[in-house]
Amino acid sequence: MLSGSGRSLENLLDHTERGAPTAHVALVIASKTCRGAEIARAANIPTVVEHGRVPAARLGALLDEHRIDLVVLAGYLHLLDVPDAYAGRVLNIHPSLLPKFGGAGMHGLHVHRAVLAAGGRETGCTVHVCDATYDTGPTVLQRRCPVLPGDTPEALAARVFEQEKLAYPEAIARVLASLEPMRSGAAS
Repeated sequence: MLSGSGRSLENLLDHTERGAPTAHVALVIASKTCRGAEIARAANIPTVVEHGRVPAARLGALLDEHRIDLVVLAGYLHLLDVPDAYAGRVLNIHPSLLPKFGGAGMHGLHVHRAVLAAGGRETGCTVHVCDATYDTGPTVLQRRCPVLPGDTPEALAARVFEQEKLAYPEAIARVLASLEPMRSGAAS
């Protein structure tokens, strides 16, 4: 699920093409017409544009229709109503070391500006399981990077995104491995 440029989608597609993690992007849901949706369509991935907040029943129907095991938020900028059947199976990546600099309105450069304004010496990214509020679900993993003297929000964002490119595929692989017994029909 995405809302913008699709650079996280590009990163994940690059990783899947190289075989890591063992995953297949079966559906892209965009919150608006955007470059990310264009990337998905160009890659022949079924793509649906759902403007605004998607009701849980509608989201669940789309996910079921496409036999989705794991939902990955890749720059999706709406609070998600997680369908009950997908609880614990929705991941988000946030450009800070949560719980710092999370919550409503804390995305993109807003986060990096806040880190710099607070005088942070270290930042990074957090992959977490989504719940009913912004950025409060259990952490899957974090990757860290320094805040350097003279950093601008844009420079810091670029450094954090390099960590995101590593963190998200690793977290997806971990979560998919933990779901494998359910996916194969074995009891867990």
